[in-house]
Amino acid sequence: MINRRLGRRKFLLYGSATLGASVLLKACGTPSEDATTQTTGDTIKVGILHSLSGTMAISETTVVEAEKMAIAEINAAGGVLGKQIEAVVEDGASDWPTFAEKAEKLIDQDQVVTVFGCWTSASRKAVKDVFESRNHMLWYPVQYEGQECSRNIFYTGAAPNQQIEPAVDWLLENKGREFFLVGSDYVFPRTANTIIKEQLMAKGGTTVGEDYLPLGNTEVTGIITKIRQALPNGGVIFNSLNGDSNVAFFKQLQGSGLTPDLYPVMSVSIAEEEVRQIGREFLIGHYASWNYFQTVETPENQTWVEAFKAKHGQDRVTNDPMEAAYTMVYLWKQAVEQAGTADDLEAVRAAAIGQQLQAPHGLVTLNPNHHLSKTVRIGQIRDDGLFDIIWSSDGPVEPLPWNQYVPSTRGYACDWTDPARGERFRMEGV
Repeated sequence: MINRRLGRRKFLLYGSATLGASVLLKACGTPSEDATTQTTGDTIKVGILHSLSGTMAISETTVVEAEKMAIAEINAAGGVLGKQIEAVVEDGASDWPTFAEKAEKLIDQDQVVTVFGCWTSASRKAVKDVFESRNHMLWYPVQYEGQECSRNIFYTGAAPNQQIEPAVDWLLENKGREFFLVGSDYVFPRTANTIIKEQLMAKGGTTVGEDYLPLGNTEVTGIITKIRQALPNGGVIFNSLNGDSNVAFFKQLQGSGLTPDLYPVMSVSIAEEEVRQIGREFLIGHYASWNYFQTVETPENQTWVEAFKAKHGQDRVTNDPMEAAYTMVYLWKQAVEQAGTADDLEAVRAAAIGQQLQAPHGLVTLNPNHHLSKTVRIGQIRDDGLFDIIWSSDGPVEPLPWNQYVPSTRGYACDWTDPARGERFRMEGV
């Protein structure tokens, strides 16, 4: 059943009414001719596209493991529509043009029926035109900056109102009102920081500094110096660095005496796997905002964590992007089974809307705007490298991809027609 609840910042409209939104249709993607897909014999081909090398491999390799694990479980249980899933894995190599090239290969040459992939928003934006021009399907598992919707992409990570906004509110209430923003120099951190600055202005907080590093750059000494100068007596550090830059950042932060009692760091791209690889001794006491932590107490999570450790080693950990990736494979499976086909992408796309799943982190629902309703959590890193969950939303939060704190996109909407349903869908921005 499609979730039609109305929030104060959005509405859903179904029907054939003409809506003047040509610029929005362009922003969100419009249908073109379908790409050719292939289901042969007893197998259904899917693509997996992540960075298995380069600066983002520290994070994306485990996401591939989660996707492969879901596929293996589904195959062991009989597959999809009586067929086994065959995964074609490609390495985006932390290089955005490579992501686009690999996406084209998976669609045009391998003829996969869907792709599970990307981490950074730069990689997602690099492949977005590929999927839209071919009217194909991408499932994207990582939290992101919002300000986007595409009928060819399903977003199973958090929208800003399901991660960034609640984190800022919690920090203002519990940790201070002066913020220094640090991030990698690409679209997600810059847009996230735009949201944060506007939110702080609206709620009486202050941005005392903002600095960026090229993705993969480890020269963090200058940023540490700026933080100390801007916050001589302590304050909040909001961190949207990605990849290897975090290793240098947290080691030098501690080495400079900027400890979490006076300089708490809230991260939105640091999870259990990054803590494990950076070294938990450098992160104890700092914070992260996600939908899932390994310490979530649900029966589904206990089963998943035990199965993952049994497969990959008792010293391994699970994290939010892995859980979102694992979950999206099952959501795709459910949509295919409801549609009765893997090859008819329009039918699968229509069937995906309203799919629900008791995921490891809790109940998720796939909304008509192609984002998930998800519970929001804030965790503090403890001495075993896992997170104590210190705050949680009261149940799933509905996704709002168009953010209230980004003036340039106020009034934008998700707006498209699903031919299989014969319905017009429009979700207003703020």
